Amino acid sequence: MFKINDNYLKLPGSYLFSNIAKKVAAYSEAHPEKADNIIRLGIGDVTLPLAPAVIDRLHGAVDEMADQSTFKGYAPDLGYEFLRTTIVENDYKTRGCDITADEIFVSDGAKSDSGNIGDIFSVDNKIAVCDPVYPVYVDSNAMAGRTGVYNPETEKWSNVIYMPCTRENDFCPELPEETPDIIYLCFPNNPTGTTITKDQLQVWVDYALKVGAVIIYDAAYEAYITSENVPHSIYECEGAKGCAIEIRSFSKNAGFTGTRLGFTVVPKDLKCGDVSLHSLWARRHGTKFNGAPYIIQAAGAAVYTEEGKKQTQEQIAYYMNNAKTIREGLVAAGYEVYGGVDAPYIWLKTPDNMKSWDFFDYLLEDLNVVGTPGSGFGPSGEGYFRLTAFGSAENTVKAMERIKSGKAD
Repeated sequence: MFKINDNYLKLPGSYLFSNIAKKVAAYSEAHPEKADNIIRLGIGDVTLPLAPAVIDRLHGAVDEMADQSTFKGYAPDLGYEFLRTTIVENDYKTRGCDITADEIFVSDGAKSDSGNIGDIFSVDNKIAVCDPVYPVYVDSNAMAGRTGVYNPETEKWSNVIYMPCTRENDFCPELPEETPDIIYLCFPNNPTGTTITKDQLQVWVDYALKVGAVIIYDAAYEAYITSENVPHSIYECEGAKGCAIEIRSFSKNAGFTGTRLGFTVVPKDLKCGDVSLHSLWARRHGTKFNGAPYIIQAAGAAVYTEEGKKQTQEQIAYYMNNAKTIREGLVAAGYEVYGGVDAPYIWLKTPDNMKSWDFFDYLLEDLNVVGTPGSGFGPSGEGYFRLTAFGSAENTVKAMERIKSGKAD
């Protein structure tokens, strides 16, 4: 008889955002008169349409697919060279990072790569994660059997090193006492919206090189950085090519949540003994992934054109204005607020020591506003809450008015 991967049975509940969607759906069904009044500031999904330069190139690429002379079939394993070269020139060379086009692996998004990167690592590696943390890092390792046993009382896995990120340490992780094999870092951070300086990141690179660990660096929100001395790439740090894999996304910087595009950088210098992680990821990529569609990769390259850069920066500015609205609105309402300066996420302390899910229920039922409970990101997230800046400007203002007044319209 066939057997299942029983690691899935160890996972607590459903995926965080699926659970939120179910709760909102249940509330809407029970209160149909309020369904259209709900403002969603929970999931980090963009709301602005794709930039005109991207749309124009997308249309052109579709037309190419209708002509035999320009039709494209399967994409190259690593992605089309025109996109990989464009990424290197714009995202890395301009910042002094020595990354080559053949170290870029184009994919259908950062979430996929975050979940799949564990395939090239042994199951007996020990991971270290920030707490709170983007759930995919932990859940995908749990599915692989790498996290041990889950304790529902502590909300922790027995074989995971948790690095608490609290207001006491400015929501920045400290080097762990126990030595990890794989370290997950995300900056600007999801969910807290906080950042670290280049010097702080260099400490992590030096530590990883010293102990023989690899850093999985999620830079999905780097386009939102405005502060000086906050690195956009881990490869701005000396020695990072020998210890770090970087994951990037087109979802938040260019609105590709519905079209799906991202990439992962695996430097050739990154090795385990004599084995290149680049070759392992290339083997995995070629075997299990058939490439992002040509039309999407063509549209992705348009993000880097002069018009594409201008238009996507305008979209980022729009969302960051929403972040400012949320920050100022929450502060005016008396909340303790973090993030929202170099990231589209705002992290707030729940009032009166209210539990995160209780605050979720209050916002949904009393104010018809949806956010994300901090405890869904890990035990250190209890007592906190995340709001996103990806809603419309109108709804963002309206949500803050409701929070300040304590009533739904």
